[in-house]
Parts: sequence; C-alpha cells; structure tokens
Amino acid sequence: MPTVTAAFVRAMTAAAGLTVTPEGRVMSGTKVIYQLPPLTDGHIDDQSHFGLIDLIATRHPDRVTLIAAYAQAICVDDLGVLGLALKSAPTLGASLARLERYFRLLSDTAAYWLDRDGDQAALVIESCTPDRAALTLRNECALASNVSKMRAFVRGDLALECVTFRHACPGDPARFADHFGCPVIFGAARDAIVMPVRALDLPNRIGDAAISDFLTGHLDRELDATSVVPPLRADLFRRLSTALSTGVPQAATLAHDMGMSERTFFRRLAEEGTTYRDVVRDVQISLARDLLNRGDCSIAEVAFLTGFAEQSTFGRAFKRWVGQAPAQYRNSVSGKPAVPRAAIMAGAAQTLAGGADTVRAVSI
Repeated sequence: MPTVTAAFVRAMTAAAGLTVTPEGRVMSGTKVIYQLPPLTDGHIDDQSHFGLIDLIATRHPDRVTLIAAYAQAICVDDLGVLGLALKSAPTLGASLARLERYFRLLSDTAAYWLDRDGDQAALVIESCTPDRAALTLRNECALASNVSKMRAFVRGDLALECVTFRHACPGDPARFADHFGCPVIFGAARDAIVMPVRALDLPNRIGDAAISDFLTGHLDRELDATSVVPPLRADLFRRLSTALSTGVPQAATLAHDMGMSERTFFRRLAEEGTTYRDVVRDVQISLARDLLNRGDCSIAEVAFLTGFAEQSTFGRAFKRWVGQAPAQYRNSVSGKPAVPRAAIMAGAAQTLAGGADTVRAVSI
C-alpha cells in the first residue's frame, strides 16, 4: 500500500492550525476531529493521508492562505538525509535531480521528474495513485513548498516563468499569482514549476559537493534496500524512453542531469552489473517492440522514436536483436488493436521505468 512520510502529515496539520499526536489523533484544540494510524514508524498509508487532506480542505476554503502556511510549515531538515542532500547539492539543478531520484523514500504516492526542453526546465509532479479530490490540494501544497525551498536554497534571485496546475482554479487566480510570484495557469496539461533552464545552474547558498555526494551514497543504500529494480538503471530507462527521439544522449549529459559526475555515473552502472551502452540497447529494444506491437507508427517513425537517424540502420539492429526484420515482426503480431501514439509513449515509459520486458541482446 502506498505511504507518506509523517513529516508531510505534521506540516499539513500545522498549516491548518491543528495538532497531531504520536498516536495519530488530529486535534482541534482539545477535540479529536480525525484519527490517523500511529505515526511511530514515520509513515502512514495514503488513504488516511488523503482523508486528512479532504477534511482540511472542507475546513479551510482559503486555499492560498493554507498552501502558504504549508510551505512555511514543511521543514527540509524534517526530511532526514534527503533534506540535507537537497540543501548541500552544489546547484539548484543538482537539488532537483536528487528530489526526482529519491522522493520515493518519502512517499510513493507521487513522483517528480525534471523536464528540460530547449530554454525551459520544468519540475513536474505526477500522481502515482488514482485521481481523487485531495490531489488538487496536495499538489498545490507540494509545488508551493518546492518554490519556497528553491528560493531559499539558491544564491541570488530565482525568477520563475510560471506554475501550472491541471485542475480548475479553486479561488482568485490573482492571489495564487501573488503567492507564487509568477503567472499561475490552471487547466494546464500538468502540475509543474516552469523556469528558464539556466536557473538550474544557480549555485546553492550552502552547496558542498563532497557533503552532498556522501549523503547521496547513503540515499542510494536506502533506495537499494527498498527497490527490486536497480535504481540507476530504472531511472535511465524512464529518461531514455522519452529522450531517444532526439538521438541517444551522451552519458555525460545524463550524468549532469542526474546530479552526478560522469565517473560516478559509470561506477554506479558497473556496480549494478551493466553499462550505459547496454541500457541504451535494452531501452531501444523494449520501446521498438512496444511501438511495433501496439502502435500505428510507420517503421520510419519507430526508428526515429528509438534514436536512429536512418530506418535502414534501425532495421539491421532490430533484426540482430530479435531475429526478424521490423516488418516481419509487425506482421507476426498483426491483428492487435491499435493504440493512440500518445498512449503508447506514456505506457512504454511506465513499463520501461519498471524494468519490465527488457531483452538482453548482442551489442549494436
């Protein structure tokens, strides 16, 4: 069952002017208004957490005041080693890369990913649980707290381009814009903080690469203990599945995006018993098979989406991988219903991130 760190629960109750006891009693003064499971193990289940958010949303219709209070109530130091790693990362981009990679240690009800597109970068939050009303307030609070901490971390001014939410505006849009210090767009395609890509290079006030690397090693060990799929490989699968359409990224570029040196990047892959070349090949195989199995893409489009500049090069590589040319493979699985291309890419990214359907094949 998905869980949430108790630090988020304490921050939410504090923002609403409530208190919560170690036994899970949510108090309004001396009155118990909600019962959570005991907080003694540091996490609670998602249903209890979302029920609390629903209750608070009905009691506090002034959303801007509530999310502003939450942003102040959540303390980075309460997030344990991850909080320290975020603060000590050398740059804002390195902080966000750590948030993206290790957030699952705090909660598996949501995931962050850092999307770089030209001269823009976006920190996107995506839900890992079914849609429900509580997620709108949860995401508003999450992005408000991230904006607050980002501005506190960096040395100098952090100018945001906008903040976007998928849901309709629950109040006065101008008040949201005043709080975030930038335009806030509701009814957008995703919940995200959008900034110039150059902002990722802003130095953090107390950034210390040595301390951050030490803490990151500790986080890796925690992640290894909770994850069946090797964590770096799984992260690369997700990143590569959406990046290959612009060609195979350089390892140095991915290492930088993930907040580590190229040397550390290769060392960690070696520790997981693989290489960057192997991971790229396995992503290409899985994505190509998925597109040929389920999609309406032409073979030329499949080649492009899997990182090949030429259809002929893709065709030769695919035949080495699976023993059939792409057209033969497609014919062998014909008759399956077509899936819209956007759904294919989303589904492929999810499958690849989970490490499913990977194929070990000879090198390209």
